[in-house]
Amino acid sequence: MQPLHQNIVTPESTQQTLFSYNAASAVASVKGKKVALDFQGGNITSDAGVLLLRETELKLGLITMLAKCINDTRRSSSITHQKTELLTQRILQIACGYEDANDSNSLRKDPALKMALGLLPESDHDLASQPTFSRLENMITRQELYRMAQCFVDHFLALYTEPPEVIVLDFDDTDDVVHGNQQLALFNGYHQETCYQPLHVYEGFSGKLITTILRPGKRPGGKEIVSYVKRIVERIRQQWPDTVIVYRGDSHYSVPEVFTYLDQQTDCYSVTGLTGNNVLLKHVEILIKHVQQQPAGFKRYHAFMYQAQSWSKPRTVVAKVEMTDIGKLNVRFISTDMHNAKPKALYEGIYCARGNDELYIKDHKTYTKSDRTSCHRFLANQFRLFLHSAAYVLLHSFRANLLQGTSLGTATFDSIRLKLLKTGARIIELKTKISVHLPTAYPYKGILSKCLAIFEHLRAQPWPPPAIT
Repeated sequence: MQPLHQNIVTPESTQQTLFSYNAASAVASVKGKKVALDFQGGNITSDAGVLLLRETELKLGLITMLAKCINDTRRSSSITHQKTELLTQRILQIACGYEDANDSNSLRKDPALKMALGLLPESDHDLASQPTFSRLENMITRQELYRMAQCFVDHFLALYTEPPEVIVLDFDDTDDVVHGNQQLALFNGYHQETCYQPLHVYEGFSGKLITTILRPGKRPGGKEIVSYVKRIVERIRQQWPDTVIVYRGDSHYSVPEVFTYLDQQTDCYSVTGLTGNNVLLKHVEILIKHVQQQPAGFKRYHAFMYQAQSWSKPRTVVAKVEMTDIGKLNVRFISTDMHNAKPKALYEGIYCARGNDELYIKDHKTYTKSDRTSCHRFLANQFRLFLHSAAYVLLHSFRANLLQGTSLGTATFDSIRLKLLKTGARIIELKTKISVHLPTAYPYKGILSKCLAIFEHLRAQPWPPPAIT
């Protein structure tokens, strides 16, 4: 016997009954009236908020910058969709929650998405489908990906109207579990999964993305980490020669190669976690005995100079010794070359703020689904990661610049998507204008109206428009 769903045919023109209905007794769940559903509503979109993202991208210009990194080798006479259109469509789809290329097949005719690409909702051609995106993903070269990685750093720099006094480079990685025969995917003993382990770099104060690098499923070594740090710092120094740069990471990013490189730079510092050992514990053994006699929740900080064998010079080590709320001893260490700061300020004010990096990665990985690296080729998967990174930049900029002061000013990407982007609207293309009719009962009219007012102000600025700050 076949499953029931295989025998059900629901063409778009067929009406289906909603709720229970008995024709003989005329009993229905809405005051005796039959409720029927079909798919003949016409040009209605469920993602009218994508038009807000289009306006944001017009000010950011990131997608245009990324498109310039790609050499289009397709035969010009056979091209319907330009590379900028393809990138825009795919990135906007990801931002709206359609993370898979297969979703393009259903969204080709979506009127709001077509308008977001600068196309007329009814008169112009349909958008690209999944095979087109598969070809795009597999035509990207290593050189183009390198240019795109530089593009993300350059765009990060362009987001500032003037050089900041201090920036924090937060380095961290995450697991990207794979379920196929992807190139360079490795079994990771810590995560107990076959995965990639992409590197994420954010600016610690603002959460702005600096870059993301797809990597095999293992921790990076010191030489690899310093290669990334060197490229980023050199790129920053070209535009911001006087900005103080702070490198920050957990104990896995506490590597002598980075310390040596930063020691040779001007106004470059580091704060990293440090794995405990017997030598470090000996420096705080008296403090440990004191804390062990205190009630739960008691903690103290202690700073001392220390030099590991692999370090070129001594560094300040801050120890946190506390009795946890359950009465268990907890001893943690960090190391830094900022010798004048107070121990508590170093640990709580500077290092612990690294926890925000976990939230940035959550926005990137959980809410833009950046672990959809299911292509066989490693380069294609790196390109996919960049597409999801562009969606992160778009959503982060939208929240930081248009939603501040509203109830969504600190909302997750998922809440923003649900409450602003996932908005139903009827779109009518007329001879001289396009009408977008939103629901009368839409609960976030005030926030949406504020966004439109900000865009009106920005459009009045001289061309070319400045980047959103």
